[in-house]
Amino acid sequence: MELRQLKYFMEVAKREHMTEAAENLHVAQSAVSRQIYNLESELGVDLFVRQGRRVRLTPIGRMFLESSTQAMIMLENAKREVKEHLDPARGTIRITYPISMAAYTLPTVISSFREQYPDARFQLKQNIYYDVIEEVVNGEYNMGLLAPVPNNNKKVEGHTLFTENVIALLPKNHDLADKDNLQLTQLKEEPFILLPEGMYFREMVIEACLEQGFHPEVAFEGDDVDALKGLVSAGLGIALIPEITLVDTTPRFTVKKPIINPGVTRSVGVIVPKERQLLPTERLFFDFLKEFFSRMEEY
Repeated sequence: MELRQLKYFMEVAKREHMTEAAENLHVAQSAVSRQIYNLESELGVDLFVRQGRRVRLTPIGRMFLESSTQAMIMLENAKREVKEHLDPARGTIRITYPISMAAYTLPTVISSFREQYPDARFQLKQNIYYDVIEEVVNGEYNMGLLAPVPNNNKKVEGHTLFTENVIALLPKNHDLADKDNLQLTQLKEEPFILLPEGMYFREMVIEACLEQGFHPEVAFEGDDVDALKGLVSAGLGIALIPEITLVDTTPRFTVKKPIINPGVTRSVGVIVPKERQLLPTERLFFDFLKEFFSRMEEY
């Protein structure tokens, strides 16, 4: 079995079309077809079902694709590890993260890291909470930033960097706008603006309200935190949002209020795989993360 055969196989599986796979690989279709035929002959199974010009994976083909993907990830990591052992400061750090990390947390720490290691490179992927965990588990990424930090996952190890408050954002002309702080129960009759279903932060907000004896009335949904801010600015309701997303500015026509008795908080941190070691440059950034936020917690 050749590495070329695996690459051709994975491309055909992705495209479900021999011609399109060949075009993307910049080789003749006959070359792709021949390598797939040789691979199937060697394995003694059909990896694809032919349907005219298109193909689709057989059940055994799907199993082989999963194993092949993991093998290719391991090979790529091995190549990167060799290069980074020679010079970790010039390696690549690959991070997956949810959108709430994009406005302040991630840019701040990357900017500080690059002051010390200007030749380090980053590959970033934005995703929802549960997919961030899955990508670290399956090896697509070795590091993810998350809030809150999962503590009971058997496949990933969570490290809390800091704890942040969740605050209420109200329209400027709201009846509670002149209060210094709020209790969550004061908002039980308010129209809430939440993230879409499936987003972990939405679940967290609803759970906090349920603990205070009410289910929030969902008036509108926004695709991300910036959308929530915009809808509050328009006077369409109130929102609970992470305080760090307002660190630079409060949106026009809104006021932010701390929540007390009890406060609503979430842990912010980094997850890494339990069963794989970080590559040298990733380890460099991981150690930097912990030191960077430990200094911030002192102030």
